[in-house]
Amino acid sequence: MLASPDPGHHDRLLASPTRVFERKHDGIRALVVVEPAHPQPRVVIWSRNGHDKSAQFPDIVRVLQQFGGRLKAPVMLDGEIVALDARREPVSFTYLGGRLHLTGEQAIEQRARTTPAAFIAFDLLRDGGDDLRGLSLVDRKARLERVIGTNANEHLRMSEVVAGSDGRRLYERAQREQWEGLIAKDAASRYDTGKRSPAWIKIKLPRTASFIVGGWTDPREARQHFGALLVGDLVGEGRGRVLRYLGAVGTGFSDAELARVAGLLDARAIETSPFVPAPKPPERPHWVRPDLRARVRFTEVTRDGMLRHPVYLGLEDAALPASEGAAARGGDDPARSTASPADAAVPSALKATAAGRRVVVGAGTSAPRRNRRGREPVPPHGVEPATASALELVCRQLDVLEGARRDGRVSLPGGDVLDVTNLAKVFWPVQGFTKGDLLRHYARVSPFLLPAVADRPLVMKRYPNGISGKAFYQHRAPDDPPRGVRVAVADGDDDRVPRIIGGSLLALLYMAQLASISQDPWFSAIDTPHVAHEAALDLDPMPGVPFSQVRDVARAIRDVLHALEIPACAKTSGSSGLHIYIPMTAGTPYEAAQTFCRIIATVVATQYPTLATVERSVGARGRVVYIDYLQNIEGKTLATAYAVRANDFAGVSTPLRWEELDRLDLHPEDFTLETSAARFAEVGDLWRPMSAGPRLDLRAAMDRIGRLLG
Repeated sequence: MLASPDPGHHDRLLASPTRVFERKHDGIRALVVVEPAHPQPRVVIWSRNGHDKSAQFPDIVRVLQQFGGRLKAPVMLDGEIVALDARREPVSFTYLGGRLHLTGEQAIEQRARTTPAAFIAFDLLRDGGDDLRGLSLVDRKARLERVIGTNANEHLRMSEVVAGSDGRRLYERAQREQWEGLIAKDAASRYDTGKRSPAWIKIKLPRTASFIVGGWTDPREARQHFGALLVGDLVGEGRGRVLRYLGAVGTGFSDAELARVAGLLDARAIETSPFVPAPKPPERPHWVRPDLRARVRFTEVTRDGMLRHPVYLGLEDAALPASEGAAARGGDDPARSTASPADAAVPSALKATAAGRRVVVGAGTSAPRRNRRGREPVPPHGVEPATASALELVCRQLDVLEGARRDGRVSLPGGDVLDVTNLAKVFWPVQGFTKGDLLRHYARVSPFLLPAVADRPLVMKRYPNGISGKAFYQHRAPDDPPRGVRVAVADGDDDRVPRIIGGSLLALLYMAQLASISQDPWFSAIDTPHVAHEAALDLDPMPGVPFSQVRDVARAIRDVLHALEIPACAKTSGSSGLHIYIPMTAGTPYEAAQTFCRIIATVVATQYPTLATVERSVGARGRVVYIDYLQNIEGKTLATAYAVRANDFAGVSTPLRWEELDRLDLHPEDFTLETSAARFAEVGDLWRPMSAGPRLDLRAAMDRIGRLLG
């Protein structure tokens, strides 16, 4: 059972006589089964996603085995594994330090010794042969008290619970002690397995503080003026006092405030970073004289010193005192470079480094690499000439390194750099396409692709030896990504996996360098992981079904969507199917998005039973197109538009005009790593409506569906 998001208005909730309140811990949600047995009780720790995590927490297993030795019957507990500080108080998840993904027994035991943990039980689901999920929460809590009772210790605890008006006092205590939040639970509620229920509500406790503004970033998509403020705070003493970067604050601004703050930033623009060391934010940075302070709400400062979930509240009325401003600037007369970031982005010459094989590539080093039909690459239609020129310069650097069969460092627009290796390795044996071809494709289409993955957690499927070699999935970001690649943990992710977050050219090319051929984002942003930014219908033909039948099913869905006035975009999957995406209104729960897609899929499958099905059992489908609406689940992914696919024809997931579905000669093999550049140069970004167009009004759409079915 999962808690619903924070409603934002707590007064009435905190005084509710029907609610009980307990601390929201920042740990790992776990279901624990303890069975008394001889010679030793059996213990299994399951994550919320059903993964066995017992091996990662041997210290917790030992504590639960001691507990199990006193039990007369098996129990199933719901609770949270948390890290403990020196005072044995629960602390931030970051202190668990990646225990979920350690594999060596020695390393796991060492981490358990240095970072002790506890299991805090807050619910009892089974007690012996009794399934307690149908009981009220207060009855389950009473049974939990009887089961654990005097067996509680610092490593096996029960969550503290208060009722009714005491919620306000607990809230005040939570603020004083800087807890992550509270959970408000309906005292009469039953336990709904796997469901997100309003019977449990998260109440987050953000903190507020003022931070020094040291710069801003370029805006994305339709946003005006700037993207985010770059903020920090002073650290150190005396002449050694410097401004340390704490993160980018990009939410909380009205249009009027964006314009007002932009004017203040422009008046303070300087050439070099006031931060020590200079940060590498996801978007291009601009620096300012650090004499403004911004009030920011945030949930915590992470272990690596970054603000978590920052929201802009406003600028402080007074400017920074002169002494603090001078300290933040590194002195009254700091040396300043006259070179612009664009000038510094690309070295002026091709030169070998001390490493021997590694080279740094600069401008003017090579003619553009021609494609296999002898044509020079043409930039995608609609891309600004300056942007296209900068990206072509990246491709030239890749050409030089691949031609020389050397590893090296590529300079990117905005000052980022990326180490690349094995560019000449063949990834697609039939066509001879290389890893270098993959990186050049992503560089050229990045103005179109990056908005589709911006702020999204990404899942990698890596092919170190090309599509013919062994591949493996990787959810966790590498431990040492290039500086500037955004890595974050999604709120509520029980596995607490730090993931690469899309939106920057550096992250895109870094993943391609890691041999992640496709770009597979979540359907939600990292800051709002529980709501669907878009929904998708995946048209998957069964073996022997021709693509013409997939096209016919897509046309039927198109006609239903158009009749209901629902905005949508279609694209090839890059393989044998088609994807139809629907942009969802902000705040749409995954359950609602999936239900809506299920209705559309069922309507089409019912109208055309010889063409399509929504049957989940593969053996019962027959030779039809399966309309998969079950992709719309938190954490699931599909290949995004413009992504390359790991198949024999090097397909590219290509956006289509709706009228192209009427073409009898439409085939997925028409859109490949070789042919896609010419198409994008002609048609431009057909996927832009997904990020900049109208979004689905779900309530109005359901009304229209009711009338249509009626």
